Amino acid sequence: MTLDLESYAKAHGVKYFMISYTDLFGGQRAKLVPAAAIKAMQEEGAGFAGFATWLDMTPAHPDLFALPDASSVIQLPWKKEVAWVAADCWMEGKPVEQAPRNVLKKLIAEAAGNGMRVKTGVEAEFFLISTDGSEISDGADTAEKPCYDQQALLRRYDVISEICDYMLELGWRPYQNDHEDANGQFEMNWEFDDALKTADKHSFFKFMVKSVAEKHGLRATFMPKPFKGLTGNGCHCHISVWDNDGKINVFADDKAEFGLSAKGRNFLGGIMAHASAIAAITNPTVNSYKRINAPRTISGATWSPNTVTWTGNNRTHMVRVPGPGRFELRLPDGAVNPYLLQAVIIACGLNGVRTVADPGPHHDIDMYQEGHLVKDAPRLPLNLLDALRAYDGDTLLKDAMGTEFSAAYLKLKHNEWNAYAGHFTEWERLTTLDI
Repeated sequence: MTLDLESYAKAHGVKYFMISYTDLFGGQRAKLVPAAAIKAMQEEGAGFAGFATWLDMTPAHPDLFALPDASSVIQLPWKKEVAWVAADCWMEGKPVEQAPRNVLKKLIAEAAGNGMRVKTGVEAEFFLISTDGSEISDGADTAEKPCYDQQALLRRYDVISEICDYMLELGWRPYQNDHEDANGQFEMNWEFDDALKTADKHSFFKFMVKSVAEKHGLRATFMPKPFKGLTGNGCHCHISVWDNDGKINVFADDKAEFGLSAKGRNFLGGIMAHASAIAAITNPTVNSYKRINAPRTISGATWSPNTVTWTGNNRTHMVRVPGPGRFELRLPDGAVNPYLLQAVIIACGLNGVRTVADPGPHHDIDMYQEGHLVKDAPRLPLNLLDALRAYDGDTLLKDAMGTEFSAAYLKLKHNEWNAYAGHFTEWERLTTLDI
């Protein structure tokens, strides 16, 4: 039975709802709706001009309606009178096929039709920085190897504990928080869930982290590579597939290598086969490729892949299998769209299962030290343009993600690349002015 948001508001003291959708660039768009008007909004949706956000539309398009999914509603723990609710985009009585949440829901339904229920967990890394974005916020956080730094973690206790308290309150079952590998960088982990729920939580988590940081006079960024020389923000995704009842992990096989079943290997094979094209989704900005292709960082490692390889419990590869019945995709970064991340994983995995894809041989070497010994593994794209070209050339993946979505995404992302290519930088002036 669909939750009645008007009744929810009365029961929880909610005065306003934020009806929120995520556009193609991962921007969260919302309207603040008084509880007195939520009944009509739940039936008809909140009206938006799609062209005013990052969707491939014109000012001539009719109204876009964001129809709230009541099952996703979250009362803001830091502002109880407001509730956030994820919405699906509709236009003229039909779902907008290019809208990221709709893309994901379509693929989830396709997986269910094949007896597969995808469950995932994300590790969304972020920096706490100055409000102007020029430096990390903690001037004492200067260690050469700052990962798990106890003092630096406690100096940011007020921010981290507040966010974790909220996740506990929301029932997300968070289980650890740490200072990550870069100065000023943190990671917070909560329990895995069905792909759509993980995407909604991931989307809300970014909103919550930024909001709490602002409350404390700081700024949070998920930008892939905000500081030269420091490890970038990854968004590793742990993936498992279950039966439709969610009871049996079909990736698990105690007798198989790494505890990964034949179906799990095929799902992984699909991701390996489409890896270069996936990067256009998992690493969606110009800045993303400064993380993937970064030189050695101050701490000694980038912790990001640059080659299409997989392994057991080894963090120097694109995919690792840390334990039975699941694997971790280490390619995505902090700029990834929460809904498109889940969607592209399912699209590739379904294709891998259908085609009985082989992920190829695993490599157990340190890719940072011995990667040159692997001669047959493709390199990941060097820049966003290469990734977009790889995606455009991958007809199977484009079709799986949806032709309308793929065309819109490629168009807007090529426009973004062209805007970047037309921008003159200080580096160009320093290196070229006197030639």
